[in-house]
Amino acid sequence: MKKTKISFREVLKWKNLKKYLIEYGKLALILFIVTSSLVQGSRVPTPSMETTIMTGDFLLVNKLAYGLTTPRNIPLTNIALPFAQLLKWNDPKRGDIIVFEFPGNRDEIKNANIDNYVKRCVAVAGDTLEIKNKILYVNGKQSPIPTHVQYARNFTLPENFVEGETFPKGVVQNEDNYKSLAVPKKDDIIKLTEANIEQWKTFINRDFEKEVVSVNNGKIFINGIEATEYKVTDDYYFMMGDNRDNSLDSRYWGFVPRRNIVGKPMIAYWSWNSNIPTSSIFELLASVRFDRIGKMVY
Repeated sequence: MKKTKISFREVLKWKNLKKYLIEYGKLALILFIVTSSLVQGSRVPTPSMETTIMTGDFLLVNKLAYGLTTPRNIPLTNIALPFAQLLKWNDPKRGDIIVFEFPGNRDEIKNANIDNYVKRCVAVAGDTLEIKNKILYVNGKQSPIPTHVQYARNFTLPENFVEGETFPKGVVQNEDNYKSLAVPKKDDIIKLTEANIEQWKTFINRDFEKEVVSVNNGKIFINGIEATEYKVTDDYYFMMGDNRDNSLDSRYWGFVPRRNIVGKPMIAYWSWNSNIPTSSIFELLASVRFDRIGKMVY
């Protein structure tokens, strides 16, 4: 077999190339960690926060607002990564506008996609909230009304009108008249009964990230072990949109765990009206909301 001769210059060239690839790989990894852990961009696709935040706003999100985590997912993909909370210096407060990972619809253990939602935190762990004739009360007191809160309907749903899609499951209530509900706090003990297990089933399953709750002959089992109570493993938050009659929020899909909190939106770095057709450069320019670019979010 004929041997292939490789010159010293070619060997040196390949060694340099390998060196450059390693260095650029390190740089790309550092860049990925920084951009994934410190800031991120987020597009607003729905009107649930109008006019505080508009559909078509592109937001810069401060991921250091509440702490530092390792990257949660590979950017621009639906691939989740196992992440860890490295540091925590703040917790969400009532009134904060928050970006968080959507936990899933009311009866879903996990959302199929990685979706970031933007809502206002109206109640924190340990609070009790209720809504009477559209007015939100937290711990028995009327909650401060956001500056740009709005309602699409000029009437209130009657107290005895039942919206079967609200959270928790099986409660006689609607979005305008929402029954008193305690927001779980870490280490709280929830007493479980055959009468209330449907309300807490998905909540517990989400902690285990799989179906673990079952009922057999009137007895409740969690992961195969009989249980009459459940110890809460995280702090939880209740989110609502400022566009109260046009917001799919915690009234319909439930609490947001602390581990799902991503950060706070800081500024709209771009905004355009997605309802305007943009088939030409002139239509595209007409759709841009120049007055919202650079607008702070609060």
